Amino acid sequence: MVKPMKMNAFAQCCVDHHSHGQWRNPAARSQDGYRNVHYWTELAQTLERGCFDALFLADVHGTYSVYKGSADTAIEQAVQIPGNDPTLIVSAMAAATRNLGFACTYSTTYFPPYHTAKLFSTLDHLTDGRVAWNVVTSYLKDALDNFGLEDNLTHDERYDRADEYMDVVYKLWEHSWEDGAIVRDAARGIYTDPARVHRIDHEGPWFKVPGPHMCEPSPQRTPVIYQAGASGRGVQFGAKHAEGIFCVYPNIDSARPNVAELRAAAVAAGREANDLKIIQGVAVIVAPTDEEARVKEKTCRSYASREAALALFSGWAGIDLAGLPSGTRLEDCEWNAIQSLKHLFRRIDPDRDWTLDAIGEFMEIGSVFPKIIGSPATVADELERWMDETDVDGFNVHAVVQPAGFTDFVDMVVPELQRRGRMRAAYEGTTLRENYFGAGRKRLKPTHAAFKALPPWKVGVG
Repeated sequence: MVKPMKMNAFAQCCVDHHSHGQWRNPAARSQDGYRNVHYWTELAQTLERGCFDALFLADVHGTYSVYKGSADTAIEQAVQIPGNDPTLIVSAMAAATRNLGFACTYSTTYFPPYHTAKLFSTLDHLTDGRVAWNVVTSYLKDALDNFGLEDNLTHDERYDRADEYMDVVYKLWEHSWEDGAIVRDAARGIYTDPARVHRIDHEGPWFKVPGPHMCEPSPQRTPVIYQAGASGRGVQFGAKHAEGIFCVYPNIDSARPNVAELRAAAVAAGREANDLKIIQGVAVIVAPTDEEARVKEKTCRSYASREAALALFSGWAGIDLAGLPSGTRLEDCEWNAIQSLKHLFRRIDPDRDWTLDAIGEFMEIGSVFPKIIGSPATVADELERWMDETDVDGFNVHAVVQPAGFTDFVDMVVPELQRRGRMRAAYEGTTLRENYFGAGRKRLKPTHAAFKALPPWKVGVG
Protein backbone atom coordinates (compact mmCIF):
# COMPACT_ATOMS: atom_id res chain seq x y z
CA MET A 1 0.00 0.00 0.00
CA VAL A 2 1.39 3.41 -0.98
CA LYS A 3 1.83 6.08 1.65
CA PRO A 4 -0.86 8.78 1.24
CA MET A 5 0.35 12.35 0.78
CA LYS A 6 -0.24 15.00 3.38
CA MET A 7 -1.01 18.25 1.60
CA ASN A 8 -0.86 21.82 2.86
CA ALA A 9 -1.27 25.09 1.00
CA PHE A 10 1.49 27.54 1.89
CA ALA A 11 0.54 31.23 1.96
CA GLN A 12 0.95 34.45 3.90
CA CYS A 13 -1.31 37.43 4.67
CA CYS A 14 0.61 39.71 2.37
CA VAL A 15 0.70 40.91 -1.24
CA ASP A 16 3.31 38.47 -2.56
CA HIS A 17 4.64 35.59 -0.52
CA HIS A 18 7.52 33.79 -2.27
CA SER A 19 6.95 34.90 -5.87
CA HIS A 20 7.52 38.62 -5.74
CA GLY A 21 6.19 40.82 -8.52
CA GLN A 22 3.17 38.62 -9.22
CA TRP A 23 0.91 41.37 -7.88
CA ARG A 24 1.28 42.81 -11.39
CA ASN A 25 0.04 39.57 -12.96
CA PRO A 26 -3.61 39.96 -14.08
CA ALA A 27 -4.28 36.40 -12.91
CA ALA A 28 -3.40 37.28 -9.30
CA ARG A 29 -5.87 38.49 -6.66
CA SER A 30 -3.62 38.45 -3.59
CA GLN A 31 -2.68 42.12 -3.91
CA ASP A 32 -6.18 43.08 -2.75
CA GLY A 33 -7.40 39.76 -1.39
CA TYR A 34 -4.82 39.37 1.36
CA ARG A 35 -6.72 41.98 3.43
CA ASN A 36 -10.22 40.72 2.57
CA VAL A 37 -11.86 38.06 4.72
CA HIS A 38 -13.88 36.69 1.79
CA TYR A 39 -10.69 35.98 -0.14
CA TRP A 40 -9.52 33.76 2.70
CA THR A 41 -12.82 31.99 3.31
CA GLU A 42 -13.13 31.22 -0.41
CA LEU A 43 -9.56 29.89 -0.48
CA ALA A 44 -10.26 27.72 2.57
CA GLN A 45 -13.35 26.28 0.89
CA THR A 46 -11.33 25.54 -2.26
CA LEU A 47 -8.67 23.72 -0.27
CA GLU A 48 -11.27 21.74 1.66
CA ARG A 49 -12.85 20.73 -1.64
CA GLY A 50 -9.43 19.34 -2.52
CA CYS A 51 -9.19 17.46 0.82
CA PHE A 52 -6.06 19.40 1.86
CA ASP A 53 -4.88 18.83 5.40
CA ALA A 54 -4.25 22.49 6.19
CA LEU A 55 -3.67 26.03 5.07
CA PHE A 56 -0.19 26.79 6.40
CA LEU A 57 0.20 30.51 7.06
CA ALA A 58 3.64 32.07 7.31
CA ASP A 59 4.22 35.34 9.11
CA VAL A 60 6.99 37.84 9.71
CA HIS A 61 7.50 40.90 11.89
CA GLY A 62 9.78 43.61 10.63
CA THR A 63 11.23 44.33 7.21
CA TYR A 64 13.94 42.74 5.10
CA SER A 65 16.32 45.65 5.50
CA VAL A 66 19.74 44.09 4.84
CA TYR A 67 19.83 44.39 1.04
CA LYS A 68 21.60 47.62 -0.01
CA GLY A 69 21.59 48.64 3.64
CA SER A 70 17.93 49.59 3.91
CA ALA A 71 14.33 48.34 3.69
CA ASP A 72 13.63 50.44 0.60
CA THR A 73 13.72 47.56 -1.89
CA ALA A 74 11.55 45.34 0.30
CA ILE A 75 8.99 48.11 0.80
CA GLU A 76 8.99 49.18 -2.84
CA GLN A 77 8.65 45.62 -4.13
CA ALA A 78 6.14 44.38 -1.49
CA VAL A 79 8.51 41.78 -0.02
CA GLN A 80 6.10 40.46 2.63
CA ILE A 81 5.15 44.05 3.50
CA PRO A 82 2.42 45.22 3.77
CA GLY A 83 1.25 42.21 5.73
CA ASN A 84 -1.41 41.32 8.28
CA ASP A 85 -1.66 38.98 11.27
CA PRO A 86 -2.71 35.47 10.14
CA THR A 87 -4.21 34.37 13.45
CA LEU A 88 -7.10 36.82 13.10
CA ILE A 89 -8.55 35.23 9.94
CA VAL A 90 -8.50 31.64 11.20
CA SER A 91 -11.85 31.71 12.99
CA ALA A 92 -13.57 33.13 9.87
CA MET A 93 -12.10 30.37 7.70
CA ALA A 94 -13.03 27.77 10.29
CA ALA A 95 -16.65 28.98 10.21
CA ALA A 96 -16.66 28.54 6.41
CA THR A 97 -15.29 24.96 6.53
CA ARG A 98 -15.66 21.75 8.53
CA ASN A 99 -12.45 19.77 8.09
CA LEU A 100 -9.58 21.92 6.83
CA GLY A 101 -6.85 22.66 9.36
CA PHE A 102 -4.99 25.93 9.89
CA ALA A 103 -1.30 26.24 10.80
CA CYS A 104 -0.10 29.66 11.97
CA THR A 105 3.48 30.81 12.36
CA TYR A 106 4.06 32.42 15.75
CA SER A 107 7.35 33.49 17.24
CA THR A 108 8.81 32.51 20.59
CA THR A 109 10.96 35.65 20.36
CA TYR A 110 8.29 38.33 20.53
CA PHE A 111 5.35 36.97 22.52
CA PRO A 112 5.28 35.68 26.12
CA PRO A 113 4.42 31.98 26.42
CA TYR A 114 1.40 32.71 28.62
CA HIS A 115 -0.07 34.84 25.82
CA THR A 116 0.73 32.26 23.13
CA ALA A 117 -0.89 29.46 25.14
CA LYS A 118 -4.10 31.46 25.48
CA LEU A 119 -4.13 32.42 21.79
CA PHE A 120 -3.77 28.87 20.50
CA SER A 121 -6.20 27.40 23.03
CA THR A 122 -8.72 29.98 21.84
CA LEU A 123 -8.11 29.09 18.19
CA ASP A 124 -8.35 25.39 18.97
CA HIS A 125 -11.73 25.95 20.60
CA LEU A 126 -13.01 28.14 17.77
CA THR A 127 -11.88 25.66 15.08
CA ASP A 128 -13.09 22.55 16.93
CA GLY A 129 -9.53 21.27 17.11
CA ARG A 130 -8.19 22.20 13.69
CA VAL A 131 -5.25 24.44 14.54
CA ALA A 132 -1.47 24.00 14.41
CA TRP A 133 1.36 26.23 15.59
CA ASN A 134 4.47 26.64 13.46
CA VAL A 135 7.06 27.43 16.14
CA VAL A 136 9.75 29.85 15.01
CA THR A 137 12.60 31.76 16.62
CA SER A 138 12.99 35.15 14.95
CA TYR A 139 16.00 37.13 13.84
CA LEU A 140 15.07 40.33 11.92
CA LYS A 141 16.82 43.19 13.71
CA ASP A 142 14.23 45.89 13.12
CA ALA A 143 11.50 43.56 14.40
CA LEU A 144 13.47 43.09 17.61
CA ASP A 145 13.84 46.86 17.85
CA ASN A 146 10.11 47.37 17.37
CA PHE A 147 9.33 44.94 20.18
CA GLY A 148 11.92 46.63 22.41
CA LEU A 149 14.17 43.56 22.50
CA GLU A 150 17.94 43.33 22.46
CA ASP A 151 19.65 41.45 19.61
CA ASN A 152 21.91 39.65 22.07
CA LEU A 153 21.28 35.95 21.44
CA THR A 154 23.20 33.62 19.17
CA HIS A 155 21.41 31.23 16.85
CA ASP A 156 21.68 28.34 19.32
CA GLU A 157 20.71 30.51 22.31
CA ARG A 158 17.45 31.39 20.56
CA TYR A 159 16.68 27.67 20.52
CA ASP A 160 17.75 27.24 24.16
CA ARG A 161 15.23 29.90 25.12
CA ALA A 162 12.60 28.32 22.87
CA ASP A 163 13.06 24.96 24.63
CA GLU A 164 12.05 26.52 27.94
CA TYR A 165 9.26 28.42 26.20
CA MET A 166 7.80 25.10 25.07
CA ASP A 167 8.05 23.70 28.59
CA VAL A 168 5.89 26.60 29.78
CA VAL A 169 3.15 26.23 27.15
CA TYR A 170 3.01 22.46 27.65
CA LYS A 171 2.47 22.95 31.38
CA LEU A 172 -0.35 25.38 30.63
CA TRP A 173 -2.01 23.25 27.96
CA GLU A 174 -1.53 19.76 29.37
CA HIS A 175 -1.02 20.06 33.11
CA SER A 176 -2.92 23.08 34.42
CA TRP A 177 -6.50 21.90 33.93
CA GLU A 178 -7.67 18.37 34.62
CA ASP A 179 -10.24 16.73 32.40
CA GLY A 180 -13.54 17.16 34.19
CA ALA A 181 -12.63 20.48 35.81
CA ILE A 182 -15.69 22.04 34.19
CA VAL A 183 -18.63 20.66 36.20
CA ARG A 184 -21.45 23.17 35.47
CA ASP A 185 -23.30 22.22 38.65
CA ALA A 186 -26.26 24.60 38.58
CA ALA A 187 -27.70 23.29 41.83
CA ARG A 188 -24.55 24.16 43.79
CA GLY A 189 -23.65 27.18 41.65
CA ILE A 190 -20.26 25.74 40.70
CA TYR A 191 -19.11 26.12 37.12
CA THR A 192 -15.49 24.98 37.55
CA ASP A 193 -14.04 22.79 40.29
CA PRO A 194 -11.07 24.81 41.61
CA ALA A 195 -9.44 21.65 42.98
CA ARG A 196 -8.94 20.52 39.39
CA VAL A 197 -7.35 23.75 38.13
CA HIS A 198 -3.66 24.06 39.00
CA ARG A 199 -0.94 26.68 38.98
CA ILE A 200 2.14 25.65 37.06
CA ASP A 201 4.65 27.71 39.10
CA HIS A 202 7.27 27.60 36.37
CA GLU A 203 10.61 29.22 37.17
CA GLY A 204 13.55 28.95 34.79
CA PRO A 205 16.43 30.92 33.29
CA TRP A 206 14.16 32.74 30.85
CA PHE A 207 10.61 32.64 32.21
CA LYS A 208 8.68 32.83 35.46
CA VAL A 209 5.02 31.88 34.96
CA PRO A 210 2.80 30.96 37.92
CA GLY A 211 -0.38 30.14 35.99
CA PRO A 212 -2.96 28.68 35.95
CA HIS A 213 -3.90 28.61 32.28
CA MET A 214 -6.79 30.91 31.38
CA CYS A 215 -8.52 28.45 29.05
CA GLU A 216 -10.27 25.19 29.73
CA PRO A 217 -8.84 22.25 27.73
CA SER A 218 -9.51 22.58 24.01
CA PRO A 219 -10.23 19.61 21.70
CA GLN A 220 -6.53 18.99 21.00
CA ARG A 221 -5.25 20.60 24.25
CA THR A 222 -1.91 21.24 22.53
CA PRO A 223 -2.19 22.39 18.91
CA VAL A 224 -0.36 20.32 16.30
CA ILE A 225 3.25 21.48 16.58
CA TYR A 226 5.16 22.40 13.43
CA GLN A 227 8.78 23.47 13.22
CA ALA A 228 11.03 24.42 10.33
CA GLY A 229 14.58 24.62 11.69
CA ALA A 230 17.07 22.64 9.61
CA SER A 231 20.36 23.56 11.31
CA GLY A 232 21.87 21.06 13.73
CA ARG A 233 20.23 22.83 16.69
CA GLY A 234 16.99 23.18 14.74
CA VAL A 235 16.89 19.44 14.01
CA GLN A 236 17.40 18.71 17.71
CA PHE A 237 14.57 21.08 18.63
CA GLY A 238 12.22 19.64 16.00
CA ALA A 239 12.96 16.04 16.98
CA LYS A 240 11.97 16.86 20.55
CA HIS A 241 8.88 19.00 19.97
CA ALA A 242 7.51 18.82 16.44
CA GLU A 243 4.80 16.66 14.96
CA GLY A 244 5.28 18.25 11.55
CA ILE A 245 8.59 19.34 10.08
CA PHE A 246 8.42 21.92 7.30
CA CYS A 247 11.53 21.49 5.16
CA VAL A 248 12.80 22.99 1.91
CA TYR A 249 15.39 20.63 0.46
CA PRO A 250 16.63 21.77 -2.95
CA ASN A 251 16.46 18.32 -4.57
CA ILE A 252 15.80 14.67 -3.91
CA ASP A 253 19.46 13.75 -3.41
CA SER A 254 19.87 16.27 -0.59
CA ALA A 255 16.50 15.43 0.94
CA ARG A 256 17.10 11.69 1.30
CA PRO A 257 19.84 11.78 3.99
CA ASN A 258 18.28 14.74 5.79
CA VAL A 259 14.91 13.02 6.14
CA ALA A 260 16.68 9.95 7.53
CA GLU A 261 18.55 12.22 9.97
CA LEU A 262 15.30 13.78 11.18
CA ARG A 263 13.68 10.41 11.82
CA ALA A 264 16.79 9.15 13.61
CA ALA A 265 16.81 12.29 15.76
CA ALA A 266 13.18 11.64 16.76
CA VAL A 267 14.10 8.12 17.85
CA ALA A 268 17.08 9.47 19.81
CA ALA A 269 14.66 11.83 21.57
CA GLY A 270 12.59 8.86 22.75
CA ARG A 271 9.96 9.02 20.05
CA GLU A 272 9.10 6.90 17.02
CA ALA A 273 10.44 7.72 13.56
CA ASN A 274 6.93 8.17 12.18
CA ASP A 275 5.92 10.56 14.95
CA LEU A 276 7.22 13.21 12.55
CA LYS A 277 5.30 14.17 9.44
CA ILE A 278 7.99 15.64 7.18
CA ILE A 279 6.49 18.15 4.76
CA GLN A 280 8.57 19.38 1.81
CA GLY A 281 8.00 22.82 0.31
CA VAL A 282 7.45 22.95 -3.45
CA ALA A 283 6.40 25.65 -5.91
CA VAL A 284 3.92 24.37 -8.49
CA ILE A 285 2.67 25.68 -11.82
CA VAL A 286 0.16 23.32 -13.45
CA ALA A 287 -1.80 23.51 -16.70
CA PRO A 288 -3.63 20.94 -18.85
CA THR A 289 -0.42 20.19 -20.81
CA ASP A 290 3.32 20.54 -20.19
CA GLU A 291 3.53 23.11 -22.98
CA GLU A 292 0.79 25.27 -21.48
CA ALA A 293 2.47 25.07 -18.07
CA ARG A 294 5.72 26.38 -19.58
CA VAL A 295 3.80 29.27 -21.12
CA LYS A 296 2.38 30.03 -17.67
CA GLU A 297 5.89 29.96 -16.23
CA LYS A 298 7.15 32.35 -18.89
CA THR A 299 4.27 34.71 -18.14
CA CYS A 300 5.00 34.59 -14.41
CA ARG A 301 8.68 35.33 -15.02
CA SER A 302 7.72 38.38 -17.07
CA TYR A 303 6.18 39.89 -13.95
CA ALA A 304 8.79 38.67 -11.45
CA SER A 305 11.14 40.93 -9.50
CA ARG A 306 14.73 39.70 -9.09
CA GLU A 307 15.57 42.66 -6.87
CA ALA A 308 12.80 41.59 -4.49
CA ALA A 309 14.10 38.02 -4.46
CA LEU A 310 17.57 39.25 -3.53
CA ALA A 311 16.16 41.48 -0.79
CA LEU A 312 14.32 38.46 0.65
CA PHE A 313 17.37 36.21 0.60
CA SER A 314 19.60 38.93 2.07
CA GLY A 315 17.20 39.24 4.99
CA TRP A 316 17.19 35.47 5.53
CA ALA A 317 20.97 35.31 5.44
CA GLY A 318 21.75 38.53 7.29
CA ILE A 319 24.17 39.30 4.44
CA ASP A 320 23.87 42.17 1.96
CA LEU A 321 24.25 40.32 -1.33
CA ALA A 322 24.54 43.63 -3.17
CA GLY A 323 27.59 44.56 -1.09
CA LEU A 324 29.61 41.36 -1.46
CA PRO A 325 32.93 41.63 -3.29
CA SER A 326 33.07 39.78 -6.59
CA GLY A 327 33.91 36.10 -6.14
CA THR A 328 32.73 35.89 -2.53
CA ARG A 329 31.28 32.49 -1.61
CA LEU A 330 28.12 32.65 0.50
CA GLU A 331 29.26 29.71 2.61
CA ASP A 332 32.38 31.67 3.61
CA CYS A 333 30.32 34.53 5.07
CA GLU A 334 29.35 34.79 8.74
CA TRP A 335 25.69 33.83 9.21
CA ASN A 336 23.52 34.40 12.29
CA ALA A 337 20.13 33.94 10.67
CA ILE A 338 18.75 30.93 8.74
CA GLN A 339 21.74 28.60 8.89
CA SER A 340 20.25 25.88 6.67
CA LEU A 341 20.38 28.16 3.61
CA LYS A 342 24.15 28.68 3.88
CA HIS A 343 25.04 25.97 1.37
CA LEU A 344 21.74 25.99 -0.53
CA PHE A 345 22.91 27.07 -3.95
CA ARG A 346 25.92 24.73 -3.99
CA ARG A 347 23.52 21.87 -3.27
CA ILE A 348 21.24 22.98 -6.08
CA ASP A 349 24.07 23.04 -8.62
CA PRO A 350 27.70 22.86 -7.43
CA ASP A 351 29.01 23.69 -10.91
CA ARG A 352 27.01 26.84 -11.52
CA ASP A 353 28.50 30.29 -11.05
CA TRP A 354 26.01 31.66 -8.53
CA THR A 355 26.21 35.32 -9.40
CA LEU A 356 23.67 37.81 -8.07
CA ASP A 357 21.77 37.53 -11.32
CA ALA A 358 21.77 33.72 -11.15
CA ILE A 359 20.50 33.74 -7.56
CA GLY A 360 17.80 36.24 -8.49
CA GLU A 361 16.75 34.22 -11.55
CA PHE A 362 16.37 31.04 -9.49
CA MET A 363 14.43 32.79 -6.71
CA GLU A 364 12.19 35.12 -8.71
CA ILE A 365 9.37 32.55 -8.74
CA GLY A 366 8.94 30.25 -5.77
CA SER A 367 12.07 31.64 -4.04
CA VAL A 368 14.14 28.71 -2.73
CA PHE A 369 11.50 26.04 -3.35
CA PRO A 370 12.04 23.29 -5.93
CA LYS A 371 9.90 24.15 -8.94
CA ILE A 372 7.46 21.58 -10.35
CA ILE A 373 5.99 22.76 -13.65
CA GLY A 374 3.84 20.73 -16.01
CA SER A 375 0.60 18.88 -16.66
CA PRO A 376 -1.35 17.19 -13.85
CA ALA A 377 0.37 13.88 -14.67
CA THR A 378 3.82 15.50 -14.71
CA VAL A 379 3.25 17.23 -11.37
CA ALA A 380 1.82 14.07 -9.81
CA ASP A 381 4.77 12.03 -11.10
CA GLU A 382 7.25 14.39 -9.50
CA LEU A 383 5.39 14.52 -6.18
CA GLU A 384 5.29 10.73 -6.12
CA ARG A 385 9.00 10.59 -6.89
CA TRP A 386 9.75 12.85 -3.92
CA MET A 387 7.58 10.67 -1.68
CA ASP A 388 9.02 7.35 -2.84
CA GLU A 389 12.68 8.33 -2.98
CA THR A 390 13.01 10.54 0.10
CA ASP A 391 10.42 9.26 2.63
CA VAL A 392 8.82 12.70 3.05
CA ASP A 393 5.17 12.56 4.10
CA GLY A 394 3.77 15.33 1.98
CA PHE A 395 4.07 18.87 0.71
CA ASN A 396 3.61 22.54 1.49
CA VAL A 397 2.46 23.75 -1.91
CA HIS A 398 3.34 27.31 -2.88
CA ALA A 399 1.17 28.60 -5.72
CA VAL A 400 3.15 31.12 -7.77
CA VAL A 401 -0.03 33.03 -8.64
CA GLN A 402 -2.53 33.21 -5.79
CA PRO A 403 -5.22 32.08 -5.35
CA ALA A 404 -5.53 30.84 -8.95
CA GLY A 405 -2.61 28.45 -8.56
CA PHE A 406 -4.30 26.72 -5.62
CA THR A 407 -7.53 26.36 -7.59
CA ASP A 408 -5.57 24.88 -10.50
CA PHE A 409 -3.91 22.39 -8.15
CA VAL A 410 -7.25 21.35 -6.61
CA ASP A 411 -8.97 21.04 -9.98
CA MET A 412 -6.17 19.30 -11.88
CA VAL A 413 -3.56 17.69 -9.62
CA VAL A 414 -5.75 16.46 -6.75
CA PRO A 415 -8.00 14.29 -8.96
CA GLU A 416 -4.88 12.74 -10.51
CA LEU A 417 -3.40 11.98 -7.10
CA GLN A 418 -6.72 10.59 -5.88
CA ARG A 419 -6.93 8.35 -8.95
CA ARG A 420 -3.48 6.99 -8.05
CA GLY A 421 -4.50 6.41 -4.42
CA ARG A 422 -2.09 9.06 -3.15
CA MET A 423 -4.57 11.57 -1.70
CA ARG A 424 -7.65 11.13 0.40
CA ALA A 425 -11.12 11.61 -1.05
CA ALA A 426 -12.65 12.22 2.40
CA TYR A 427 -11.35 13.35 5.78
CA GLU A 428 -10.53 10.72 8.41
CA GLY A 429 -11.38 12.59 11.61
CA THR A 430 -12.62 15.84 13.04
CA THR A 431 -9.36 17.40 14.28
CA LEU A 432 -6.19 18.35 12.45
CA ARG A 433 -4.13 15.88 14.48
CA GLU A 434 -6.51 13.10 13.35
CA ASN A 435 -6.08 14.13 9.73
CA TYR A 436 -2.31 13.85 10.12
CA PHE A 437 -2.13 10.75 12.32
CA GLY A 438 -5.46 8.93 12.03
CA ALA A 439 -8.95 8.92 13.52
CA GLY A 440 -8.98 8.89 17.31
CA ARG A 441 -5.59 10.61 17.69
CA LYS A 442 -6.81 13.96 18.96
CA ARG A 443 -4.08 14.64 21.50
CA LEU A 444 -0.32 14.38 21.87
CA LYS A 445 1.19 10.93 22.33
CA PRO A 446 2.27 10.10 25.89
CA THR A 447 5.87 9.80 24.66
CA HIS A 448 5.97 13.47 23.66
CA ALA A 449 8.24 15.91 25.50
CA ALA A 450 5.19 17.60 26.98
CA PHE A 451 4.83 14.67 29.38
CA LYS A 452 8.48 14.12 30.36
CA ALA A 453 7.99 15.90 33.68
CA LEU A 454 4.65 15.49 35.45
CA PRO A 455 3.26 18.14 37.82
CA PRO A 456 2.78 17.09 41.44
CA TRP A 457 -0.96 16.53 41.05
CA LYS A 458 -0.39 14.08 38.19
CA VAL A 459 2.23 11.90 39.88
CA GLY A 460 0.73 8.47 40.45
CA VAL A 461 -2.33 9.25 38.31
CA GLY A 462 -2.99 6.56 35.69
